[in-house]
Amino acid sequence: MSNSELAVSYAALILADEGIEITSDKLTTLVKSANVADVEPIWASLFAKALEGKDVKELLMNVGSGGAAPAVAATGGASAAGGAAEEKAEEKKEEKEEEESDEDMGFGLFD
Repeated sequence: MSNSELAVSYAALILADEGIEITSDKLTTLVKSANVADVEPIWASLFAKALEGKDVKELLMNVGSGGAAPAVAATGGASAAGGAAEEKAEEKKEEKEEEESDEDMGFGLFD
């Protein structure tokens, strides 16, 4: 990460910690008050758009957790195991169909 990205990241964390809405103007103000030189305004607007409507604290708390784990826990042990096996079988079928569809085009890479 460049110094510009780090400065805007830290500014976003400061705003989130204080419970203040993260906007491009507020990020720019914090970066300027920290005397960080050469931060382009695009970084502040990118970070503001990326974090718009998101709870940064919640994002940080769930960095290591997987997205599928809560769904499996909610469905129950036995049915989840069966569902996972079915999903794997469907994925394999889809992959096989995709590979076959490439062959049906009538041309190859080296034709």
